[in-house]
Amino acid sequence: MIRATSKGFRLHIGFFGRRNVGKSSLLNAITQQKVSIVSDVAGTTTDPVEKPMELLPIGPVLFVDTAGVDDVGALGAQRIEKTRQVIARSDVGILVTESGVWTEFEEKLLAELRAHNIPVLVALNKADLRRPEVEHLIRFEGEGIPYAKLVATTGEGVAAFRARLWEIAPAESVEPQVILRDLVGPNETAVLVMPIDKEAPKGRIKQLQAQCVRDLLDGEATCVVVKDAGLKRALDNLKTPPCIVVTDAQVFDEVARATPDSIPLTAFSILLSRLKGDLVAQTRAAVAVDSLRPGDKVLVAESCTHHPVEEDIGRVKIPRWLKGYVGGELEFTHVKGRDFPQDLSPYKLVIHCGACMWNRQEMLNRIRDCHRQGVPITNYGLVIAYSLGILERALAPFPEALAAYKEAREERKAMPAVSDSSRLNESNLSLVN
Repeated sequence: MIRATSKGFRLHIGFFGRRNVGKSSLLNAITQQKVSIVSDVAGTTTDPVEKPMELLPIGPVLFVDTAGVDDVGALGAQRIEKTRQVIARSDVGILVTESGVWTEFEEKLLAELRAHNIPVLVALNKADLRRPEVEHLIRFEGEGIPYAKLVATTGEGVAAFRARLWEIAPAESVEPQVILRDLVGPNETAVLVMPIDKEAPKGRIKQLQAQCVRDLLDGEATCVVVKDAGLKRALDNLKTPPCIVVTDAQVFDEVARATPDSIPLTAFSILLSRLKGDLVAQTRAAVAVDSLRPGDKVLVAESCTHHPVEEDIGRVKIPRWLKGYVGGELEFTHVKGRDFPQDLSPYKLVIHCGACMWNRQEMLNRIRDCHRQGVPITNYGLVIAYSLGILERALAPFPEALAAYKEAREERKAMPAVSDSSRLNESNLSLVN
């Protein structure tokens, strides 16, 4: 079975607006399928509805239909919160409204999408019932807000809408995502170390590992895949040393000992920080481990919702390594998926998984949330390597991150009394807009 492009590698396109403005009808018209239930009753869409598809010429996308932002009552408030979560992970926002109507809800949605640096396309639906207000069009054109007039129920104007969507789609959405090809040239070799533990998918390998193999093949490179126990034998059998070894962070220490210092070494989760997050910012935050003291609170966040097993990396291994590094007990809180505290003030550090199932926009927004509250957020692989004393080596393939690491270490030595939150706010983080 050929697997479709994963959600994390798709352009996320969110549909937002008041109830009954035609969000679901527009989604159905674009996909030419009855993806969302359409009804004259306001509030038909409750939870977000996702539809993956290929949208040419953009490529693989994920459409997300949301509940109306003018929903009422206790359930309405919960639905609106779900809608806000979709905003945080959208690469493009479709603001659907009725032609000729612009209320405080549209204004607030536009402001929130802009606050997240998300390209916005205004869909003026039901254009057969009412013409757009000239003052609205003048404003859109004056502020550079693209718009399209359409009738979702008949398909009128949908082709033009798709063309405008293509115009505002981020340029990187049509470019293949590079994971390792910039580090491993054609005809060069990479060794991927993949332990097969209880958390490995039955009959398969982890998603990012498979994506690394494909990325290397696309770059005409050679890929050698081994378990941790077979690494030394594989290195001995190679006539030419590999240009890099990439390992699961859970066996970082053992792999570092088995890999000669002359061979660059990093981890899959560090590659994910570069691909899905902000490697420079998360590297600087890893240095905050030195400020932890027994009794401090640490938040460990996972983007997926897998069932934890014995020796789980986030619940068992990382806490054990950090307790050993700090020299005492720390208080760990674990969250999954999109359950993330709004108030991060109790925590000295946030440690996040690589977010292999998310798109980059969602991970960057989570990093920004932590940054706004002055709480450092790092990554599984970075904090493991730091606690084991091998982070400098693991960052050698990434000069900018390595320089940020060395600078952060020097800052900490020079200003031992400054709090982590103050230093984080003063740091020139490289968060991508």
